[in-house]
This record gives sequence, C-alpha cells and structure tokens, in this order.
Amino acid sequence: MGQNFESITIIFYYNIEHKKQLQSIKYCYIVKQEEIPTIWINCYIMSTSDSNCNASKSNVAKTEDNNVSCANCGKGEEESDKLKACTACKLVKYCSRECQIAHRPQHKKECKKRAAELHDEELFKQPPPKEDCPICFICLPSLKEGYRYKTCCGKMICSGCIYAPLYDDQGNQVDNEKCPFCRVPTPVGKKEMINREKKRAELEDPIAMLNQGHDYFKGTNGYPKDYAKALELFHRSGKLGHTTAYNNIGYAYDSGEGVLKDDKKAKHYYELAAMQGNEGARHNLGINEEEAGNFDRALRHYMIAVKGGFSESLDQIQKLYLNGHATKENYRIALQSYQTYLGEIKSPQRDEAAAYDHEEYRYY
Repeated sequence: MGQNFESITIIFYYNIEHKKQLQSIKYCYIVKQEEIPTIWINCYIMSTSDSNCNASKSNVAKTEDNNVSCANCGKGEEESDKLKACTACKLVKYCSRECQIAHRPQHKKECKKRAAELHDEELFKQPPPKEDCPICFICLPSLKEGYRYKTCCGKMICSGCIYAPLYDDQGNQVDNEKCPFCRVPTPVGKKEMINREKKRAELEDPIAMLNQGHDYFKGTNGYPKDYAKALELFHRSGKLGHTTAYNNIGYAYDSGEGVLKDDKKAKHYYELAAMQGNEGARHNLGINEEEAGNFDRALRHYMIAVKGGFSESLDQIQKLYLNGHATKENYRIALQSYQTYLGEIKSPQRDEAAAYDHEEYRYY
C-alpha cells in the first residue's frame, strides 16, 4: 500500500436490495494492517494516526461477507428485516429504537461529525438554475426590478418583454396595456390587481401567497398588519417551492420582527432558501459566517451567490480579499462568475427597457 499505519479505518460500501430499492450502506471497522485482506470492495483507507485523516481511494473487488447487523446488539438482517439506518449520519443501522438509544453514547460524536459533513454537502451544492422568461426564453435575472409577476396568468415575465411593444398576428402593433403572455388587459387600479392576486392565492399560487404574506407582514395594500397570518402564508409558499418565502421567514427570526429573535431558526430558514437558489438568503448566510469569523465558509456562500448574480456578494468578496481573508484568485473567479451570469441574462430588449427607465426596468 506504500504506507505503514499502526491501525487504519476501512470504510466499506455495500449495495443491498431492500424493498426493491438499491441502497448504499456504509460500515466502518478499525483493523490492524496485517489483517487487511487483499480483496476489497470500493473503499477508503484513512490513517487514524493522521489528524487530518487524508483519504486515499482504492478500487478493489467485492468481499465475501456483506451481512448487515445492528450496531448495538449485532442482530443481523437475516434475524430482523426491520433494521433502520441512523437518520442523521446514515453510517450505522439498528434493529430497534431501544438499541439506538443504548448505542447513542458511543455513536454520538461520530454521528454529529458525519451529519455535519452531509449537511454541508447539501448546503454548498450549486443550486438549480433559475427559470427562463416564458416569452423570450432568456434566464430571468435575480434582481427583482428585472421581472414582473402577472396576476392574470401567474407568470414571471422579464422587464424586456414587459417593455416591448405587442403585435397582433398580422404584425400590427396593438395596445400595450395587456399581459404580453396571456393578452389579458392590465388591471385597472390596485383594487383589481389585489382581487386577482387573491384568486391566484386560492389556486395555491406560491408567488401570490408570498405577496399576500408580505402585505400582512407590512400592513400594506389594505391588509391589516398580522404577523401570524404573514408567516402562515410564507410557510405555505415556501412548501410550494418559492425560495423568497423561506428567506422572509429567516429575516423575521433574524431581526425579531413579528416573532421572537431566534438565530438558530433564522439560519435554518436561510439555509432552506439558499439551497433552493435564493441568492439573498445565501448572502445573509455569508454575512453571518463572516461576522462569526468563519471566513472560508463565508467565501463559499458568497461565491455561490455571485454565480446567481448577487452583486453585493461580489462586493463582499472584494472586501475579504482586501482584508487578507480571500486570495486574488478567489476574487478573479468571482468576477469571472459574475460576467458569465451577465452573459446569460443580457439581451438588447432588456437593455432598451433599462435605458428607457433605469429604476423601473434595470435588471443588473
């Protein structure tokens, strides 16, 4: 193997068929070097004497024994088909709740470490791409002035298509006071717009729910200020996939507005929003990590937010670089990522709209 260790940790990966679904189960054993067989499944070998636990991967063949057993009592799969993995770390299995509780003191430290690793793997994944404008099919910008929500059809339409003139099927320019997607006339006054939005919310439209929640939160557009109702709508909107809803809940707990200030809950909801692609929530996580002195984690959050077009995160990376907490290469990559984002969202039509009224139609 090229290295001599007093003892090493072998991590096996077995594939077992359970209820017709293929699952990957991971086992850890501490063995003496001379006890290591010459034939292995896909495994990692890590020195227990190395504090950094640097892993080297070995691709080897399958072991003869791949039985699954309870980490506490040793009961095997042949004795009990109800073994359940630890939900936090997925490292071990138990035959009963009693065995899991009994084994907890031995397993707790390893479990917490692995659970944190799994959480970070999900947290720092690049989120899914944003949707395209349904008319021009160019990626919608992250800046809210760069798109509009239409209460008639429930579509998000970019500023360029909102500004562009409308034509009939004969090529003649027609009244621009219509939705460019469904051609329904624009609502006459705020009251009609609010009524349309209520109908969209009744149809479980997450954006309409979010907007209603915001009105309750601030007491605007004729709605009474009602924090409980606002949070209820934010939760419903978030469960239906609207990332801004979870960011709003995170902000409420972060600021203590409408609820008791709770940093743990704020982080939880910011993370939910960030993992689903909300750049503002991702930036907030970066700010919190930076304030805690975790500059590496802050940089990772900012980098992801910049790829999504959040220019404030680019400014923060520049500050980290100037203060010695990020490298010149980090800043170069961030600038390049932001330029790539601009290339994905720019269009002559959007530029024309922004030139006409920058505050109304700007999109970056």
